[in-house]
Amino acid sequence: MEDIDAVQSLAALAHGMRLRLFRALVVAGPAGLIPGALAEQLEVASNTLSFHLKELSHAGLVTQERQGRNLIYRASFETMNELLAYLTQNCCEGSACETTETDACRRC
Repeated sequence: MEDIDAVQSLAALAHGMRLRLFRALVVAGPAGLIPGALAEQLEVASNTLSFHLKELSHAGLVTQERQGRNLIYRASFETMNELLAYLTQNCCEGSACETTETDACRRC
């Protein structure tokens, strides 16, 4: 992950509603959620939800897939793990860290 990608991802998550939205999609896992379910779960208007989903999508943190008449939104676990790896790349002053590759979130 490049610096600019990390900045874009962090900027997208630096809003309370977008952070809640992303976390809800992480909890939903690979099945994802439709906008109506997200709006109901987060108690947010659909136009507001749409704006925040667009911001997360532009940052690469959320993907969407059309299934018939529905859009399914999913967290991009790959991008999330790349961001976590970027943030911890030089941790522990160059010493071996206590965490391992298996600590990264994997798709269920």
